Amino acid sequence: MSKLVKKVFFDNSAKNTAEAIEFLSAQAVELGITDDKDAVLAAFQEREEQGPTGMTGGFALPHAKSAAVKDVSIVVVKFNDEVEWKSMDNHAVRAAIAIFVPDDEATTTHLRVLAKIAALLMQPTFCDLVLGSDDEAEIIAAIEEGIEE
Repeated sequence: MSKLVKKVFFDNSAKNTAEAIEFLSAQAVELGITDDKDAVLAAFQEREEQGPTGMTGGFALPHAKSAAVKDVSIVVVKFNDEVEWKSMDNHAVRAAIAIFVPDDEATTTHLRVLAKIAALLMQPTFCDLVLGSDDEAEIIAAIEEGIEE
């Protein structure tokens, strides 16, 4: 499987979930993940309406399933301030690990990747690395390694 993590963005200025998923949707076009920003944004919004994707420890795990997504991809965004995001621990989010999934892989690759990242988020060393590092290659390597295990 080719690398899933396409990019890590640092010091993003989003203040809330809506701004964060708007940014992610726009970047998906720039990164070649999709040609249809609006379809991806709608997929993120639909998923957030089903229940919050804020996890614990300052992380969110938004995911967009859409026919507009070309390949399963992951984008990480670290925020320069805490972001208002409904979360399991009722704390603000400092980083989002976003998953983009084509409709035809919604039940296979999507669930595997989602489960692997959720497991990574239960490891304090992984969380500390992502939140503390400003090295894109280091963050990508940690996620890729965790997904492949």
